[in-house]
Amino acid sequence: RLGLERADTAEKALTVIVDLLEKYGQGGNCMESHMVFTYHNSFLIADRKEAWVLETSGKYWAAEKVEGGVRNISNQLSITTKIDREHPELKEYAKSKGWWDGEKEFDFAATYSYVNTARMTTSRGRYCEGYKLLNKHKGSITSEIMMEILRDKESGINMEGGFMTTGSMVSVLPQQPNLPCIHFFTGTPDPAR
Repeated sequence: RLGLERADTAEKALTVIVDLLEKYGQGGNCMESHMVFTYHNSFLIADRKEAWVLETSGKYWAAEKVEGGVRNISNQLSITTKIDREHPELKEYAKSKGWWDGEKEFDFAATYSYVNTARMTTSRGRYCEGYKLLNKHKGSITSEIMMEILRDKESGINMEGGFMTTGSMVSVLPQQPNLPCIHFFTGTPDPAR
Protein backbone atom coordinates (compact mmCIF):
# COMPACT_ATOMS: atom_id res chain seq x y z
CA ARG A 1 0.00 0.00 0.00
CA LEU A 2 2.81 2.38 0.76
CA GLY A 3 4.43 1.61 -2.59
CA LEU A 4 1.19 2.59 -4.32
CA GLU A 5 0.86 5.72 -2.22
CA ARG A 6 4.42 6.98 -2.60
CA ALA A 7 5.44 5.98 -6.13
CA ASP A 8 4.22 6.63 -9.65
CA THR A 9 6.03 3.73 -11.37
CA ALA A 10 6.52 0.05 -10.57
CA GLU A 11 10.28 0.45 -10.12
CA LYS A 12 9.82 3.41 -7.76
CA ALA A 13 7.32 1.34 -5.73
CA LEU A 14 9.93 -1.43 -5.54
CA THR A 15 12.39 1.12 -4.14
CA VAL A 16 9.84 2.32 -1.57
CA ILE A 17 9.22 -1.24 -0.38
CA VAL A 18 12.89 -2.22 -0.10
CA ASP A 19 13.75 1.04 1.66
CA LEU A 20 11.01 0.34 4.23
CA LEU A 21 12.11 -3.28 4.53
CA GLU A 22 15.70 -2.24 5.24
CA LYS A 23 14.61 0.40 7.76
CA TYR A 24 11.89 -1.53 9.63
CA GLY A 25 12.26 -5.20 8.67
CA GLN A 26 9.20 -7.37 8.35
CA GLY A 27 7.11 -9.47 10.62
CA GLY A 28 3.70 -9.79 12.12
CA ASN A 29 1.38 -12.70 12.46
CA CYS A 30 -0.31 -13.98 9.31
CA MET A 31 -3.40 -15.12 11.15
CA GLU A 32 -5.88 -13.60 13.53
CA SER A 33 -5.78 -16.71 15.73
CA HIS A 34 -3.41 -17.13 18.66
CA MET A 35 -1.20 -19.47 16.66
CA VAL A 36 2.02 -17.69 15.72
CA PHE A 37 2.70 -18.06 12.03
CA THR A 38 4.90 -15.64 10.11
CA TYR A 39 6.62 -15.79 6.75
CA HIS A 40 8.59 -13.65 4.34
CA ASN A 41 6.83 -11.88 1.51
CA SER A 42 6.69 -11.79 -2.26
CA PHE A 43 5.24 -8.99 -4.33
CA LEU A 44 4.06 -8.52 -7.91
CA ILE A 45 4.52 -4.83 -8.73
CA ALA A 46 3.27 -3.52 -12.07
CA ASP A 47 2.42 -0.33 -13.90
CA ARG A 48 1.38 0.27 -17.50
CA LYS A 49 4.92 -0.18 -18.82
CA GLU A 50 6.75 -2.67 -16.62
CA ALA A 51 6.43 -5.30 -13.93
CA TRP A 52 8.70 -6.56 -11.15
CA VAL A 53 8.74 -9.51 -8.77
CA LEU A 54 10.20 -8.74 -5.34
CA GLU A 55 10.95 -11.54 -2.90
CA THR A 56 12.25 -11.19 0.63
CA SER A 57 14.03 -13.21 3.28
CA GLY A 58 14.33 -11.23 6.48
CA LYS A 59 15.92 -7.93 5.49
CA TYR A 60 17.47 -9.47 2.38
CA TRP A 61 15.73 -9.29 -0.96
CA ALA A 62 16.02 -9.92 -4.69
CA ALA A 63 14.01 -8.37 -7.52
CA GLU A 64 13.41 -9.60 -11.05
CA LYS A 65 12.14 -7.39 -13.86
CA VAL A 66 9.48 -9.28 -15.82
CA GLU A 67 10.49 -9.12 -19.46
CA GLY A 68 7.40 -10.73 -21.00
CA GLY A 69 5.22 -13.79 -20.95
CA VAL A 70 3.59 -14.75 -17.68
CA ARG A 71 4.97 -14.74 -14.13
CA ASN A 72 3.52 -15.85 -10.83
CA ILE A 73 4.42 -15.90 -7.16
CA SER A 74 3.16 -18.12 -4.39
CA ASN A 75 4.17 -19.49 -1.04
CA GLN A 76 7.82 -20.03 -1.93
CA LEU A 77 10.73 -18.05 -3.31
CA SER A 78 10.79 -18.18 -7.11
CA ILE A 79 13.54 -15.79 -8.20
CA THR A 80 16.46 -17.98 -9.22
CA THR A 81 19.44 -16.62 -11.18
CA LYS A 82 17.77 -13.71 -13.03
CA ILE A 83 18.25 -11.00 -10.42
CA ASP A 84 17.97 -7.43 -11.67
CA ARG A 85 18.21 -5.68 -8.29
CA GLU A 86 19.27 -7.03 -4.91
CA HIS A 87 20.08 -6.14 -1.34
CA PRO A 88 23.69 -4.90 -1.36
CA GLU A 89 24.77 -7.60 1.13
CA LEU A 90 22.63 -10.46 -0.25
CA LYS A 91 25.48 -12.59 -1.56
CA GLU A 92 27.97 -11.79 1.20
CA TYR A 93 25.43 -12.79 3.86
CA ALA A 94 24.79 -16.09 2.04
CA LYS A 95 28.54 -16.75 1.90
CA SER A 96 28.96 -15.92 5.62
CA LYS A 97 26.26 -18.49 6.48
CA GLY A 98 27.82 -21.17 4.26
CA TRP A 99 24.78 -21.27 1.96
CA TRP A 100 26.73 -20.23 -1.16
CA ASP A 101 30.39 -20.82 -1.98
CA GLY A 102 30.83 -17.69 -4.10
CA GLU A 103 31.92 -19.83 -7.05
CA LYS A 104 28.82 -21.33 -8.63
CA GLU A 105 26.09 -19.14 -10.13
CA PHE A 106 24.04 -17.46 -7.41
CA ASP A 107 20.43 -18.75 -7.19
CA PHE A 108 18.33 -16.73 -4.73
CA ALA A 109 15.53 -19.28 -4.22
CA ALA A 110 17.92 -22.21 -3.81
CA THR A 111 20.24 -20.27 -1.48
CA TYR A 112 17.68 -18.61 0.79
CA SER A 113 15.17 -21.47 1.03
CA TYR A 114 14.81 -25.22 0.78
CA VAL A 115 13.33 -25.08 -2.74
CA ASN A 116 14.74 -27.34 -5.43
CA THR A 117 14.56 -24.74 -8.19
CA ALA A 118 14.96 -27.37 -10.92
CA ARG A 119 11.61 -28.87 -9.85
CA MET A 120 9.63 -25.68 -9.09
CA THR A 121 7.53 -25.82 -12.24
CA THR A 122 7.01 -29.59 -12.26
CA SER A 123 6.26 -30.65 -8.66
CA ARG A 124 2.71 -30.23 -7.43
CA GLY A 125 2.21 -27.13 -5.33
CA ARG A 126 0.56 -23.74 -5.57
CA TYR A 127 3.47 -22.15 -7.45
CA CYS A 128 3.65 -24.98 -9.98
CA GLU A 129 -0.11 -25.14 -10.48
CA GLY A 130 -0.32 -21.36 -10.99
CA TYR A 131 2.55 -21.58 -13.47
CA LYS A 132 0.73 -24.31 -15.43
CA LEU A 133 -2.60 -22.44 -15.49
CA LEU A 134 -0.99 -19.19 -16.62
CA ASN A 135 1.02 -20.92 -19.33
CA LYS A 136 -2.08 -22.79 -20.53
CA HIS A 137 -3.64 -19.40 -21.36
CA LYS A 138 -0.42 -17.56 -22.29
CA GLY A 139 -1.09 -14.98 -24.99
CA SER A 140 -4.85 -14.94 -24.43
CA ILE A 141 -5.28 -14.05 -20.75
CA THR A 142 -8.29 -11.85 -20.09
CA SER A 143 -9.56 -10.55 -16.77
CA GLU A 144 -12.20 -13.31 -16.84
CA ILE A 145 -9.57 -16.03 -17.32
CA MET A 146 -7.46 -14.55 -14.54
CA MET A 147 -10.50 -14.59 -12.21
CA GLU A 148 -11.12 -18.22 -13.17
CA ILE A 149 -7.51 -19.09 -12.30
CA LEU A 150 -7.74 -17.31 -8.92
CA ARG A 151 -10.98 -19.21 -8.12
CA ASP A 152 -9.37 -22.60 -8.81
CA LYS A 153 -9.59 -24.78 -5.70
CA GLU A 154 -8.30 -28.02 -7.20
CA SER A 155 -4.88 -26.44 -7.85
CA GLY A 156 -4.68 -25.02 -4.34
CA ILE A 157 -4.53 -21.45 -5.63
CA ASN A 158 -7.84 -20.74 -3.90
CA MET A 159 -7.03 -22.43 -0.61
CA GLU A 160 -9.62 -23.74 1.81
CA GLY A 161 -9.24 -25.48 5.13
CA GLY A 162 -6.76 -24.46 7.84
CA PHE A 163 -5.25 -21.77 5.65
CA MET A 164 -7.72 -19.98 3.44
CA THR A 165 -7.35 -17.57 0.57
CA THR A 166 -8.86 -14.37 1.90
CA GLY A 167 -9.04 -12.29 -1.24
CA SER A 168 -7.89 -11.84 -4.80
CA MET A 169 -7.30 -8.94 -7.14
CA VAL A 170 -7.18 -8.70 -10.92
CA SER A 171 -5.92 -5.53 -12.61
CA VAL A 172 -6.14 -4.45 -16.22
CA LEU A 173 -3.36 -1.95 -16.99
CA PRO A 174 -3.62 -0.76 -20.62
CA GLN A 175 -0.37 0.61 -22.06
CA GLN A 176 -2.29 3.48 -23.66
CA PRO A 177 -2.38 6.32 -21.09
CA ASN A 178 -5.79 7.55 -22.29
CA LEU A 179 -7.45 4.27 -21.23
CA PRO A 180 -8.37 3.79 -17.56
CA CYS A 181 -6.86 1.09 -15.38
CA ILE A 182 -9.46 -1.29 -13.96
CA HIS A 183 -9.10 -3.21 -10.70
CA PHE A 184 -11.34 -6.05 -9.56
CA PHE A 185 -11.33 -7.16 -5.91
CA THR A 186 -13.18 -10.00 -4.26
CA GLY A 187 -15.99 -8.79 -2.02
CA THR A 188 -15.97 -11.90 0.16
CA PRO A 189 -13.18 -13.90 1.81
CA ASP A 190 -13.57 -16.69 -0.78
CA PRO A 191 -12.58 -15.73 -4.37
CA ALA A 192 -14.87 -18.53 -5.66
CA ARG A 193 -17.82 -16.35 -4.69
